[in-house]
Amino acid sequence: MADSYRSAQKEKLGICVSSQRHLRHLVGITQAARRAGKEVVIFFTHKGVLLTQEPEFKKLVGNARYALCYAGWKANGLEGKSVPGMDETGFATQLRHAEMLEEVDRYLVL
Repeated sequence: MADSYRSAQKEKLGICVSSQRHLRHLVGITQAARRAGKEVVIFFTHKGVLLTQEPEFKKLVGNARYALCYAGWKANGLEGKSVPGMDETGFATQLRHAEMLEEVDRYLVL
């Protein structure tokens, strides 16, 4: 019963991004998951928040739901900058990251 219920649900891929590298891979993984019908949820933390300022970051808009660690945002001197496709409700704590872990079927760390 549980397996049939799980297969009827839309699968979710969770990605934690803590590095300012691999944006091209993140975009590619996200696009491939979306083509496969998966929902993508991303949490940016530590140096990963710096990726929000790269032009290629805009390719994630509409393809993933994402949040940023506010402490990482402040620590990297990004206060006052905007994030494409996100308003202030996207700034979060590690609690949001923990909640993401509960809701996803698969989890990657970049």
